[in-house]
Amino acid sequence: MEYIIIIISAILVNNIVLNQFLGVCPFLGVSKKIETAVGMTGAVTFVMVLATIVTFLIQHYILNPLQIGYLQTIAFILVIASLVQLVEIVLKKVSPALYQALGVFLPLITTNCAILGVAILVIQKEFTMVEGVVYAIANAIGFGLALIIFAGLREHLDLQEVPKGLKGVPIAIITAGILAMAFMGFSGIV
Repeated sequence: MEYIIIIISAILVNNIVLNQFLGVCPFLGVSKKIETAVGMTGAVTFVMVLATIVTFLIQHYILNPLQIGYLQTIAFILVIASLVQLVEIVLKKVSPALYQALGVFLPLITTNCAILGVAILVIQKEFTMVEGVVYAIANAIGFGLALIIFAGLREHLDLQEVPKGLKGVPIAIITAGILAMAFMGFSGIV
């Protein structure tokens, strides 16, 4: 039951993008096409889960025993940056089209505060390794859900007549706000 609460909470109630406002940069930047949003979701999921596992191990087997927990943020950022480089190399070899589609946004994963935020929240909430991985996967799903829904809305908005002053970023931000309010309707479930 505890895992179900973690999953529902991370995906819907405390959505990493729409409730905690972490990862907004790629949320706004990569959400113009559903195909790109799905690719970014996959990359973020891979990095988020792997980063959570590695940072959990670093925290519990290096930082805590040596009593250097104050280096947590720096250590976690270095781990995430290394993992993003790994994802970039793999995507370049496996899917050059997706690599090109993500373009400049792939390096943005390095500075995606959602990944760092999840890694730190796993430690702060004192999750076990399994709970941390479940939490990371659920947050990645929540991130992807928000990103893909928003990409679909933006694709639909491109086909609609929008007043000249609202075209582009202004209507995207208004739409993101409405989507965030829709997700607020899930509060109270867990």
